[in-house]
Amino acid sequence: REEGMTPYEILLSESQERMLFVVKKGREQEALDIFRKWDLSAAVIGQVVAGKNARLSFAGEEVVNIPVDAVVEGGLACHRPVSQPEYLDEVNFLDLNELPIPERGEDALKKLLASPVIASKESVYEQYDHMVRLDTLVLPGSDAAVIRIKNTPKALSIAVDCNSRYCYLDPYLGTQIAVAECCRNVVCSGAEPIGVTNCLNFGNPENPEIMWQFEQATLGLGDFCRYFEIPVVSGNVSLYNETYGEAIFPTPIIAVVGLMRDHTRRCTQWFKNQGDLIGLLGVTREELGGTEYLKTQSGLTKGKPPQLDCAIEKNIQKLCLDLVQKGLIASAHDCSEGGLAVAVIESCISGPENPLGAAINLESDMRADALMFGETQSRVVVSFSPEDEKAVIKLAEQSGSDFSVIGKVGGDHLRVTINKAEFIKDDIRILRDIWKGALAGYAGRQVS
Repeated sequence: REEGMTPYEILLSESQERMLFVVKKGREQEALDIFRKWDLSAAVIGQVVAGKNARLSFAGEEVVNIPVDAVVEGGLACHRPVSQPEYLDEVNFLDLNELPIPERGEDALKKLLASPVIASKESVYEQYDHMVRLDTLVLPGSDAAVIRIKNTPKALSIAVDCNSRYCYLDPYLGTQIAVAECCRNVVCSGAEPIGVTNCLNFGNPENPEIMWQFEQATLGLGDFCRYFEIPVVSGNVSLYNETYGEAIFPTPIIAVVGLMRDHTRRCTQWFKNQGDLIGLLGVTREELGGTEYLKTQSGLTKGKPPQLDCAIEKNIQKLCLDLVQKGLIASAHDCSEGGLAVAVIESCISGPENPLGAAINLESDMRADALMFGETQSRVVVSFSPEDEKAVIKLAEQSGSDFSVIGKVGGDHLRVTINKAEFIKDDIRILRDIWKGALAGYAGRQVS
């Protein structure tokens, strides 16, 4: 895109929107014609030859001649020193007894819905064409996008996730949670995860503490994917992400693709019917470390992230996928940032139709804020017809996973009672307006 570039600049440039294709000999022109049909630049730049070297020329002069083995067999391996960051000794400690327990939860819920992490991203994605070639079956706004495969009953489900705060507190566990949540989002749509890619974003790897974060994140990614038998098919690394010497939080962005064999069985996150029952797959633990609630309420990034049991996660995902594929549930939405309260209210307000309220009734001896806003992993909020309750419970029992009916869809309020005492009651339209308008508000825009 620039005139007068040197061979070094051309070969090392990281210009975007480029792909390298190996085209069958004699069919080069057909490939070029396809590119031109879509108004894309393309050129034949070389050929596959015998031998063990890669040779590159510029203006008739050879500028690179390197053995391929030196690149692909680890000739460029670099083992940098690693050191566990000193900051962990301080930030991993969190005493819940020092945190006040709110008498009611409305204010905390509204702060969470206004957080850029949780607020609706509609003001961003509405600016882009997400219906290219009219193959999008599930539009932005649910746990995962679903794209049909033409002339087949199949579809692909795609989700992207990462909680950098978790990774700052524990990069190994934080990365595993990112993959788990991404897979869970795909499963909630009705697809089986079949492939992982990533974008690993870190600070300066010459700093042993940053290198330790990077090492732990990649180990966590590899261990999780081996356990779930999901291949990492591609990825990239972005390093030296710092401002005035201050590194970003370790941010291993994870993307998962899932295969849906029958796209008519796809599922979305929002409630569909008045009177449907609301169920929770998984069990809630008293965990507030690293949560969005802790950040929005107290300005703290402390504690250990919520724990992740890979065996429990695998069972919950299998149960959820079975429920979707058997047509037993009307909606499925995973619990992540903001915990159970945010998952339920998003199920109320994120659909394309008028919002539906919910009444939640819980019994627990744990802190009310941990129960509602804690981010325990391996949980999914589902809704289903009362007629299917026995079938849902039976399938949950057969899977060996925790399951409980926690409420009912209906009305125009979110009402939560804990041990028969009201903890949250608010108009879902007010909550929806906060959630929908917050992100644009940060950018100084008005939302109609």
